[in-house]
Amino acid sequence: MSARALSSVIGVVLLVAVTVLTAAAVGVTVLDAAPADGSPTRAALELRAEASTDRLTLRHRGGDTVPVSDLRLRVRIDGRQLAHQPRVPFFAATGFDSGPTGPFNTAADGRWQAGERASVQLANTNDPPLEPGSRVSVDVYLDGKKLAALEATA
Repeated sequence: MSARALSSVIGVVLLVAVTVLTAAAVGVTVLDAAPADGSPTRAALELRAEASTDRLTLRHRGGDTVPVSDLRLRVRIDGRQLAHQPRVPFFAATGFDSGPTGPFNTAADGRWQAGERASVQLANTNDPPLEPGSRVSVDVYLDGKKLAALEATA
């Protein structure tokens, strides 16, 4: 066998080995980045507070789909907890006007996906009131673990 033929075989073997190692490295990186079963849900959420309408709107900006039935919200205005916290999903609840919009409403499909907005409107029977300049914070819990801590100024 000539040296020229041998170098072609060695080149092919080395090229295959480099390809396999690269594919393995990419696979390990992708599998490491993907959440495994039981790993925490990750979602980017945003809060908006409107004093003129007494409305709190939460937007799912990206990440995992969140099952609404496993959510719990804790709302504070200027450091004080609301007397009546929103239990999601709901349609009518003490301390809130009418039903919430989006995935927080019982008529929704129960999944909060990226791009969707959910809002609740505070009733004047809830305390403290939402006034212009109020600092609002909403802690979002999923299965008892904090998913997000959000803040906004009305």
